[in-house]
Amino acid sequence: MTLIPAVEDATHLAAEALEVFDVTGAGDTVIATMAAALASGHDFKQATRLANRAAGLVVAKLGAASVTVEELNDSQNARVNLKSGIISEPDLPDLTKQIKARGETIVFTNGCFDIIHAGHVDYLRQARTYGDHLIVAVNDDASVQRLKGKGRPVNSLSHRMTVLSALEPVDWIIPFTEDTPERLISVIKPDVLVKGGDYKEDEIAGANFVRKHGGEVKIIPFINDCSSSRIIDKARTGD
Repeated sequence: MTLIPAVEDATHLAAEALEVFDVTGAGDTVIATMAAALASGHDFKQATRLANRAAGLVVAKLGAASVTVEELNDSQNARVNLKSGIISEPDLPDLTKQIKARGETIVFTNGCFDIIHAGHVDYLRQARTYGDHLIVAVNDDASVQRLKGKGRPVNSLSHRMTVLSALEPVDWIIPFTEDTPERLISVIKPDVLVKGGDYKEDEIAGANFVRKHGGEVKIIPFINDCSSSRIIDKARTGD
């Protein structure tokens, strides 16, 4: 199924049918589900995903069948039951394949996340709203030191990833060794690339790749007076 908005890029959703017994009424199911979803306050992308899911369920039944709200909810719960947390790069191809096959979207962001504060949490919460799943890439200790200087990071990679994995908006965390995540972005091929407001779009590593492959680049403003460096300086000076 493809949704073509007046302004935004098209959204392509793979078919979700596991078994096909009878396609009678599938189109009516799509129209009815979209209408109900839109009337309930869902946007067009959300409504299209629900309609696509309902179609996949109804063609597995015989005759002009219908789909219940409970069946849609059960299907959704089964879909999101991917194991979240810290992953390694060899796991990425299978993970992204599963997500794409379900017609879901990947949001990607990256950073050092050394001393996680309210600004980080707000940033990640906003990033998560741009898609179905959020992958966060984290600089390893050596790359943080190259970027931030001697004495950084304050917290080790394993500690930083552990804290991130406990945050509700974050689905998966993956470490990387380079100064930028450009190579990792080319592997994941995210639908949305997110960075903080201290970057301009032409400065964001991987932005050209994401746009070339039909994705979007989003910049989220930071909360004023929230930064790891400020927290470290305050702890050192006592001010």
